[in-house]
Amino acid sequence: MDSTSPVHESSGSRRLPRNVKLLGWASLLNDVASEMIFPLLPRFLLKFLGGSEAWLGAIEGTADSVGSLVKLWSGGRSDRGAGRKRFVVFGYALSNLVQPLIGLILLPWHLLALRVANRTGKGIRTSPRDAMIADSTPPEIRGRAFGFHRGMDHLGAAVGPLLAAAFLWFCRDARPEVFETRLRNMFLLTAVPGALVVVLLWLGLREPARSRGAAVSAARADETPGSREGHPEGTRSIFSADVFLAKHGFPPKNGPVPSRVSERPTLTLRPFDRRFRLYLAALVVFTLANSSDAFLLARAGQLGVAVWLLPVLWSMFHVIKSGGNVLCGRLVDRVGPRPMILAGWVYYAGVYLAFALASEAWQVWALFAAYAVFYALTEPAEKTLVANLAGDEHRGLAFGWFNCAVGVATLPSSLLFGVLYQAYGPLAAFGSGAVLALAAAALLSRL
Repeated sequence: MDSTSPVHESSGSRRLPRNVKLLGWASLLNDVASEMIFPLLPRFLLKFLGGSEAWLGAIEGTADSVGSLVKLWSGGRSDRGAGRKRFVVFGYALSNLVQPLIGLILLPWHLLALRVANRTGKGIRTSPRDAMIADSTPPEIRGRAFGFHRGMDHLGAAVGPLLAAAFLWFCRDARPEVFETRLRNMFLLTAVPGALVVVLLWLGLREPARSRGAAVSAARADETPGSREGHPEGTRSIFSADVFLAKHGFPPKNGPVPSRVSERPTLTLRPFDRRFRLYLAALVVFTLANSSDAFLLARAGQLGVAVWLLPVLWSMFHVIKSGGNVLCGRLVDRVGPRPMILAGWVYYAGVYLAFALASEAWQVWALFAAYAVFYALTEPAEKTLVANLAGDEHRGLAFGWFNCAVGVATLPSSLLFGVLYQAYGPLAAFGSGAVLALAAAALLSRL
């Protein structure tokens, strides 16, 4: 079977599908590259580019929000016959093309431009990738599949900082200008694992099969009144469906297939019920509470954690997230996603408040470990709930709305946190996050 042949695991299989495993390994390699950079970005911006905490909030918030708008488009578009694989491969390629260029920049706005481009690539791939995982996985092991993927992602995010820490250890006595040069060279070296990601997915990923009913619905959703011109009433929707199905391995029933059809995605919430919309509203409120984790690294530096230990701290954080996601993914399949999310959001409020009250460097290590548990409780559960609430024919669009809602709220969240942190200190910033997290949990409890 070639790499573009449709695949789908039988519903009775308890093994993780091939696509899930490949996407997990791709995420691992991608995060080895990206997480060699991310824990050092705050210091790089503040010390070598002349930026501030407000700049940090603007960069991370803008980048995530732009990427999230792209996630909505790519999710809906991947439902409409373009296929999911091409979005996944191109998105990873774009991110890993621009990421090493951070080693060449001189000013804060250069970093803003590259982070926006990097997050655009992430936006292109994320919703189709999540939908591909759901398409390839039977419902009874969906939590396990998302847990495995997130676990591999975080394992890569643990390896990357360790490589960065080893690199920095050999530079610990270097003069500032030498240290900066070596740091930039390390950023450039992230091109190597990034290239491996693209090759792995291009050669190994297979387009998942979709049900005939889902394909028919997706094809009919592309129609506009003008698309019926030249066709007898009642025949155009069947014809459009056959065009879509033919692209995915189903033979047409009603004669020859034209070479082109309208495939414009419908980027609205109309296909979804009240429960899905309420879930999105709760996610937006929670995301306003959850600013960029770069602020936690900045807080760690303020409390006395040495710069060369920041990658080690970040690595420990992701090791716990990795193991926790695998375990909690299985738990989601047993108790359901909603209780896990509720528990995670309430727990988050307590941990965030503790970050504000911390006063010693050793406390940072305990708090990062505790914060990792929050991710384990919520990451597999949040995506499983999206897949459960969305129908097969609109799964990509559902993940698009999920990722878009989270990302768009990230900009005001990070901007607000940065301003509060700079003007009033950590208690105001972290305290506001804790209050909003509890409000989001109260809203989700109505689902």
